[in-house]
This record gives sequence, C-alpha cells and structure tokens, in this order.
Amino acid sequence: MSKHETWRTRKYWENVGGVLIEEFVAINGTQNQGRRLIDGVFVLNEKKSIYSGNKYNLEGKDVIVIQTKTSRIGMNLLGQAYFSRLLIQMHNPKSVKSVAICSRNDVIMERLAKKHNVEIVVIPDI
Repeated sequence: MSKHETWRTRKYWENVGGVLIEEFVAINGTQNQGRRLIDGVFVLNEKKSIYSGNKYNLEGKDVIVIQTKTSRIGMNLLGQAYFSRLLIQMHNPKSVKSVAICSRNDVIMERLAKKHNVEIVVIPDI
C-alpha cells in the first residue's frame, strides 16, 4: 500500500477501531494462482491496535475489508472491494463488510456499489 493510501485507511480505522491488519494476505501465491493482498482488514470487537503481521485467523470474527485508492471511485477499486469480500469469506468470518476508500465519489459507481453491498467512504486529499 502506498503512503497516499495508508493514511486514508488508518483515518477510517481511527473511527471504527478493532485490530487493523495492513496488506492482509487473503490468498497465498502458487504456480497456478496469484497472491492476493487486501489493503486493510479490521477485526472488530478486539482491542484497538495495528497488527504487525499480514496473516490473522478470521474464523468466527466480524471483519471489515478495505480497499483504498487515492483517486475517484472507479471500476478497479469497486471490483477490488467486491472481490475482497468474497476472498475473505473463504476464511470463515462471522460477518464481512466491504469498504472502498477513495478521494472522490462518482454517482454511477455509488449506485452500483450499493447494489452489491460495498460502502464507499470518501476521504478527500489534505
């Protein structure tokens, strides 16, 4: 995650709390599949902290998956947020909420996001 994305993820996490896992490894890479990282995973109902690793047992936990970009919400970010939820479901959490963090919204992408249970959070440039 770039320095332009990290502060946005952390700013949102400051308001939500829980354990923040940055660059969470959702899927390990092999010869037949790529490694899949998620910008941030918040494990709710846990003491507020930033976890030092990038793997965590999510089974039975309430989690929020975060994908962050510095630009306006678009198809790339929205797709990442949507599929991140599906990847995290493979870890058997109790619940998963998907959030796309960006610097500007887009009315068409917002409508699509709502239809697919992806929340858009706009955090403008400083």
